[in-house]
Order: sequence, then C-alpha cells, then structure tokens
Amino acid sequence: MAVEEGIDDYTQDGTVDLKGNPVRRSKRGGWTACSFVVVYEVFERMAYYGISSNLVLYLTKKLHQGTVKSANNVTNWVGTIWITPILGAYVADAHLGRYWTFVFASLIYVTGMSLLTLSVSIPGLKPPPCHQPNIDDCKKASTLQLATFFGALYTLAIGTGGTKPNISTIGADQFDDFHPKEKASKLSFFNWWMFSIFFGTLFANTVLVYIQDNVGWTLGYGLPTLGLVISVMIFLAGTPFYRHRVPAGSPFTKMAMVIVAAARKWRVPLPSDPKELHELDLEEYARNGKFMIGSTPTLRFLNKAAVKTGSTDPWMLSAVTQVEETKQMLRMIPILIATFVPSTMIAQINTLFIKQGTTLDRHIGNFKIPPASLAGFVTISMLVCVVLYDRFFVPVIRKWTNNPRGITLLQRMGIGLVLHFIIMAVASLTERYRLNVAKQHGLVENGGQLPLTIFILLPQFVLMGTADAFLEVAKLEFFYDQAPESMKSLGTSYSSTSLGIGNFLSSFLLSTVSDITQRDGHQGWILNNLNKSHLDYYYAFFAVLNFLNFIFFMAMIRFYVYKAEVSESMHVLTEELKVMRLKASNQEAAKGIA
Repeated sequence: MAVEEGIDDYTQDGTVDLKGNPVRRSKRGGWTACSFVVVYEVFERMAYYGISSNLVLYLTKKLHQGTVKSANNVTNWVGTIWITPILGAYVADAHLGRYWTFVFASLIYVTGMSLLTLSVSIPGLKPPPCHQPNIDDCKKASTLQLATFFGALYTLAIGTGGTKPNISTIGADQFDDFHPKEKASKLSFFNWWMFSIFFGTLFANTVLVYIQDNVGWTLGYGLPTLGLVISVMIFLAGTPFYRHRVPAGSPFTKMAMVIVAAARKWRVPLPSDPKELHELDLEEYARNGKFMIGSTPTLRFLNKAAVKTGSTDPWMLSAVTQVEETKQMLRMIPILIATFVPSTMIAQINTLFIKQGTTLDRHIGNFKIPPASLAGFVTISMLVCVVLYDRFFVPVIRKWTNNPRGITLLQRMGIGLVLHFIIMAVASLTERYRLNVAKQHGLVENGGQLPLTIFILLPQFVLMGTADAFLEVAKLEFFYDQAPESMKSLGTSYSSTSLGIGNFLSSFLLSTVSDITQRDGHQGWILNNLNKSHLDYYYAFFAVLNFLNFIFFMAMIRFYVYKAEVSESMHVLTEELKVMRLKASNQEAAKGIA
C-alpha cells in the first residue's frame, strides 16, 4: 500500500527536476512553487509598467516629440515587447527549456533596464530642457541620444521576449493535468496570475509615475530597475520547488512537417477508417507525459500527412497526434485575429488617453495627479472584477451551466469584446464634451489647460479594467489550454502576439488617419494641440471597428471545436461537481428527516 502511494505521488504529466529525474507532487510544484512565480510577476510588472506607463510623456517632455510621433514610438516599442515572445517560445520549446530560457532572458532584461536608467540620468544623453508652448520650437534629440535611449528600450524588449511566454507557462506547469485536484487548481491560477500582474501595475501607475513627474526620472526609472533585479532573485530562490518540462522540439518545425507532408500527398486519397492512419504506440506518449489525440474531421486535408505511403521521412509522414496538434494551433488563429482590435484599444491607455489627461485640471487641493496615474484605475477595476468573477460569479453561474468555469472561455472573451465597443463609445462622447468646454473658454488655439477635472476620463479607464477581467484573462487561459502539451509556450505567446499586433495596428491607424484627415488642406483629427484635434471622431471610428470585430468573432466561434483532452479534463471536473451537489442534497435531505 505504501509503495502504491509512493508511486501515485509522482507526477504523471512528464515533468522532471533540472537533472531530468521524475518529481513528487508532495515535494515540488503546486501552489508552493507558484508563489515564487506569482511574486516574481508582481515585481516584474512594477518594472515594466514603471517604464511604459509614462513613456509617452518622457518622449514629449524630454525628447520633444509630437503627439503622433511619441504615441507611435510607444506603441511600436510595446508592440515589439509583445511580439518577441514568439522567439522566446521557440527557444524554450526547441532548445533550452522554459526555465533556462527565462534565466538567460532575464539577464538581458536587467541589462536593458540598467542602460535605460543611465540614458535618463546622464545630461549629455538627452536634449536641454525646453518650456516653449509649441514643442516644434524645442531642440530635438541628437542621433546619439536617440540611439542610446531606444537601444536600451529594445534591448529590454529582447529580454522580455524570453521571459514573458515562459513565466506564466512555468507557473501553469506546476499543476498536473492528469490529477483532478491539481487540474481544478489550474482553473483559478490564471485569474490570480492576472491579479498579480495588475497589483504590480497599480504600484507602477501610482507611486512610480508620481516619482517620475514630481521627483525625477532617474529615481523613477532606477526603482523599476531595482524591482526587476529583486524579482529575478525571488524567482531563482524558488528553483528547488519547480517542476520542469523537457524541451519537446520546435513547434514550428513540427507544424511545418505536417503541412508539407499533407501538401506533398494532396492527390493521395484518405482511408475511410481513421485507424489506418499512421500513429505511434500509446506507451510512447505515456512515457513522455503526453496525450494521444484521435483523428478529427476538421481541417481534413491535413489528415493526408498521416496517410501511409511507404516512406518514413518525417517530411512525408506524420503521426495522427502530430497532425491534430498542428490543427489545434491553426484552429486558434481566427480567434487570435479577433483579439487584434481590442488590443489596439488597450494601446490607447498609455498614449492618447494620457495625452488627454495633460489638458485637464489635475489638482485635488494642493496635490497634482500625474496623468499616467489614471491607468491605476484600470488596475483597480480589473482587480475588483477578477475577485468578484472568481469568488461570486463563477459559483453562481455554474449551478445552471454545469461548467466548472461558469461560462466558456469564448463566452467570457465575447463579453470583453462588447465592453470594448462601449469603452470607445464612452470615450468619444467624453472627448466631444472636452472639446466643447475648450471652445467655450477660448482655449482651442493656444492649447491651454481646461477648467475641467481629469476625472471626466475615469469611466473609460474603469471600463477598460472591467473588459480586461473578461477578455485578457480568458485570452491567456484560452491560448494556454487549447495549445497541445508540447506547444504550451507557443500557445501562451499567441496571447502576447495579440497585444503586439494590436500596438502595431494602433501605430498604423494613428499615422494613416492623421495623414488622410490632413490632406487637401484639412485640419486633421490628431494634432500636437489636442484642443484643436478631433479625437472624438477617432474614438467613434474605433467604436465602429469594435462592432465589426465582434461580428467577425461571433462568426468564427461558430466553427471552433475545443481540443479533446481539455474537454475530457473538464468532463472529470464536471462529474466531480455533480457528486458534490448530490452529497449536499443528501445531507439536506437527512437534516430534513431528522
């Protein structure tokens, strides 16, 4: 009996220690290991948002860049931050593994942050101060100054490319999908993961941006750098408790093999019985802690890759499970595309929303609110909504749906998409009101500060946090859960890719709309003087874009099929919930009889 319990204590999902030995549940993983990962994320998010939240104002005030240029530089950099995780996921899955990829990338991250702190601290690395009302009259930064500053920013971006896709995956790997209780714990992990992210963000958006605006950029950037160093040390301290996955090979190569094999056999007929397709032995998958996946009729053309023709060349013959893993990654692409537009809306938080705040009255008594601090309300709203969702909404709703999550991940994402439409509609109406006040007080031409509190922008920030609690949490969990076991890092990078492309799309739309609306002698919608601009039109355009995107999303989810092993694990949890309810009913009945 003791021997059986000892065997049962070992994880069944193929996780090992750093030496490649099997691990015990009682010794590694679970919430103990996750605590180090979650605490790391709190400090790391302080570091990242300590830079990004106020970056548009640094570019404007210190490097003397205009509205469109500064906003686009921010979104291009943030876009790079979120795109590079694809490279980090590839390195982790194909070569170094998640742990070592993270460790090496964090060193690059710290280097970039340190260089950035130096670039804002040394007087010769930035242009002289300028107090002219028209920023075009100020001396621009030199090529050397720009190269130093942006070189540091993009070094930092390379570092985050290795840390971002792997840290959340390392956290999720601490729970065994083959163990019902640990699988249930993973359902709450992503909610609390987002909670840790936004807790760190809240500190950055309040304390750090205040220091940057009122004390100085040297301390304002030095503290995030110190926070990052602390976060890496915390992560390393948890090393003895982590479960690790052995690199399973490049997911891109595996997918390419399937697509090439199917294309090379496009004239070969498919057998009527899927059992005639090529597949490995079940024991081989069990040894590697992987699921064997049966053949499905979706994306049927790819099944040709598993048709036996006598060749064993991996570019001519793929196992059914490998074909289905490729299908899983491809099936998520339409959902990924539907997240680009809301990611573009998120990009407005640290650019145009903050620029709006600089035109409004920011005083509460003698205290002056930094414009970037309003982003803290996104964080607060999101934190509150995640807790309410996890602790109240889910327990109530799952009584009717019998779904352990309450509602499906795609339904949760859909609610977030609707909220993004509402956000931009509210932002457009608020901006129209702000422009009317500017006209009434004769502040259009001189771009002066309006006698209007900055808190009129509060609804759009609060709603953005509410939308994040639905869309961003569900998006991260969806792409992780739906990715095959050997491609989890790549699946997680889908979520960051969405934010990256959203930021690049924001840069493209801002430049294009600014250019088109200024043609033929027209004033234009986006100018350096926001009191003469028409951001209300721009936000209304975004509202229409969100509406069209929601229609596209609804069309795509009609054809989406959840992957098999997730459905099975969810079925186990559903059955457990039914047993719990049955026990509760029997207890109530017993009390009634008594």
